[in-house]
Amino acid sequence: MNRTICTLISAVGFLLAAASPLQAKRPNIVFILADDSGYSDVGCYGGEIATPHLDALAENGLRFTQFYNTARCWPTRAALMTGFYAQQVHRDALPKLGGGGRGVRQSWAKLIPEYLEPHGYRSYHSGKWHIDGKVLDAGFDRSYCVNNQGNFFTDKGNLVDDVPVKVPADETGYYTTTATADHAIECLKDHQTNFTEQPFFHYIAFISPHFPLHALPEDIERYRDRYLDGWDAMRAQRFAKQQQLGLLDTTLSALEPEVGPPYAFPEAIKELGAGEIDRPIPWDQLSEEQKRFQATKMAIHAAMVDRMDQEIGRVVDQLRAMGELDNTLLFYASDNGASAEIMIRNGGHDPNADPGSAATYLCLGPGFSSACNTPFRRHKTWVHEGGTGTPLIVHWPDGIADRGELRHTPSHVIDILPTILDVADIKIPEDESTKERPEFPGKSLAVALKDDVTIERNALWWLHDGNRAIRSGDWKLVAASGQPWELYDMKTDRAESNNLISQMPEQAQALEAQWNALLDQFSELAKKSSDEQSAKKRNAKR
Repeated sequence: MNRTICTLISAVGFLLAAASPLQAKRPNIVFILADDSGYSDVGCYGGEIATPHLDALAENGLRFTQFYNTARCWPTRAALMTGFYAQQVHRDALPKLGGGGRGVRQSWAKLIPEYLEPHGYRSYHSGKWHIDGKVLDAGFDRSYCVNNQGNFFTDKGNLVDDVPVKVPADETGYYTTTATADHAIECLKDHQTNFTEQPFFHYIAFISPHFPLHALPEDIERYRDRYLDGWDAMRAQRFAKQQQLGLLDTTLSALEPEVGPPYAFPEAIKELGAGEIDRPIPWDQLSEEQKRFQATKMAIHAAMVDRMDQEIGRVVDQLRAMGELDNTLLFYASDNGASAEIMIRNGGHDPNADPGSAATYLCLGPGFSSACNTPFRRHKTWVHEGGTGTPLIVHWPDGIADRGELRHTPSHVIDILPTILDVADIKIPEDESTKERPEFPGKSLAVALKDDVTIERNALWWLHDGNRAIRSGDWKLVAASGQPWELYDMKTDRAESNNLISQMPEQAQALEAQWNALLDQFSELAKKSSDEQSAKKRNAKR
C-alpha cells in the first residue's frame, strides 16, 4: 500500500481512537527478543548471569514457565510477527514444498504493525529483522535493521529506515547491542516529542548472545574465571536455583555426549585449536587447555547477556521517564534455545587476538549450550525442550494486578499477535483482502495475564530441519530428524528423560495422527499460495 495512503489511514484511525475514552487508553506494546539465549540464562529463570533489569520486570510482572518458540531464528520471527506457524507463511520448509529463510509471505500474512496502524499506533523496529520484505513496507514508521550479524563492533551493512548507514571512519565505541538500544531510545524520545497522544508498538530484537561471541572487554572481565568449574557444575547450580524458585516440576536432563553441533564443520574445529571440543563430555575429562577455552567462551556469552540486560535497563528507564512504563505491555523472550553450533564465518578467526574481540569468531558449542538450556535437553534447531523452551517475562503495571507470579499454561510465539490485538481491543475487519487468510492458530494470553489458568487448545506443533514435535495437553511426541518418535509426559518430565512410547503406543499414535493432519493442512495451504505466486511470476514475464 502507498505510504501516503497508509499515513492517512493511520491519522483517521487515531482520530477515531481518540474519540473513545476506552480506546484512548490502549496500551503501548514493547516486545524484546533475544537471539540464541537459553532458558536459564536470565537470573529469574535460574541463571547466575547478572540480569537485574529483567529480574525486576519479572518481580513486578509475570513469568511464563511453558512458553515456546520454533527452535530457530527466522521461523520464530515469522510466527511472532504474523501470528501463524512459519510453515503456513512460507517461512520454514515443508516436505517437497520448500520455504524457509528466503520464503516470501502471502499478501494476507501481515505483520503486527499493519493491524495496529489503523488504530492510531506508531510502530518502531530496532535490531535484527530476518523477515522477508523491507521493514517500512510492513507498517513500521522507523527502523534500525542490523543486517551485519558477523561483527558486533561495526555498523557496516546495517540499515536505517531501509537505507544503508554511512559508516564513520572511526567506529571506536560502537557495539551492536548498545546501538540497538540507542536507536530504540531515540525513537521513544521522538515519540514523546511529536506523537505523545498516540500509542506505540516497539519491536526490539537484539542479536545478543548469537555467535560470533563478541563482547566488551570490561563485561568479559566480570565473568573471566566464573565458569572454570565447568558445565556439569553450572547445570547443577542452575537446576538447584530453579527448584528454589519453584519454576518447574521435572528432573534435570542427562547430558548427551554423542550429540554435537547440528551441522558439521570439521575444518572449523581444527582451525579453532586444541581448546575446542564439539561434544558435551564430562568436564573432568577435558584437558586444562580445553577447560580454559570453553570457560572463556561461556564468559563471553555471559558478558553478552549481561550487556543486553544493561541496555534493556536503559530502554525501561526511558519508558519510565516518559511516564509510559505503567501503560506499556512489555514482553521478553528468546527466539530459540542456546546454540550447539560451532563454525567460522565472516572475517575468520584469529587465535592470537583477545577472545571476544572483532578479530575472533567463537561459538558457544554443545557443552555450555546444554548448561544454558538447563534443565532441558538438546539445543537450538532441535524441537526438544532445549531448542524450543524460552523465558517469557510480561510486565504491565496498569493491566496486570499480580506481581512476581508464575504462569504455567503452555503457550507459543503464535499467541503474541492475538494477545496484542485482544488487549488493544482491536478487531480485524473481514473484507476481500482477508478472504484467503486462514484462522489464526494461536490463542490470546490475556486471560492468563489475570490468573494462572490453562488456556485450552488442540495442540502446539513443530517442524524444523526434519525435527518434529507436537504437544497436546501434557503429552509431547517428539523426534529428531531421521529418528523414531519419543513420548513424554510434560507434567513431570520436561527433561524428556522417560520415553513412554512403548508403554502408551495408542497415545503416541493419536498424537502422530494429529501431527500429520496439521502437516497436511499446512502443506495444502502453502502449495495453494506457492502455485498462485508462481502463476503471477509467469504472467509478469509475458
